Amino acid sequence: MKSLGSDKQENKASKSNSTENCDQIATVEEKIDFSNVKIEPLFEETVDFDTFSKSDFRAVKVKECVAVPKSKKLLQFTLDDGTGVDRTILSGIHAYYEPEELVGKTLIAITNLPPRAMMGIESCGMLLSAVNNLKDSEDEELHLLMVDDHIPAGAKLY
Repeated sequence: MKSLGSDKQENKASKSNSTENCDQIATVEEKIDFSNVKIEPLFEETVDFDTFSKSDFRAVKVKECVAVPKSKKLLQFTLDDGTGVDRTILSGIHAYYEPEELVGKTLIAITNLPPRAMMGIESCGMLLSAVNNLKDSEDEELHLLMVDDHIPAGAKLY
């Protein structure tokens, strides 16, 4: 783990080198082909603002993530939600992610859902993800919503 000031010192030291080599540095943006993605239609039913505003969406930091024993789908997350008390959320995403790749990530959760027991473990919230299907396929893709690590645990989304 680096101290907060170490990045600034490294940046100052490398700044002179980077300006000398500026012409040699090229950024390559990876193009993603979305032409084969099937998007679900939007809901026709509307939700009034008062109902929506009751949902508490928060940035959460993954402190620990493990596979739930005797489950092929469930991952158990131990999350920092900014309250100082660890939050446990279970999510059926093991087909898409290995637990160790999620530790340290900043995710988005809805935190005021009623607790729900799964496999004998109480889950207190839900992680948000984007899901889509590929055209001409039954395969589904799932991507957890991950945000910039500079967003602190507990930050509220509006």
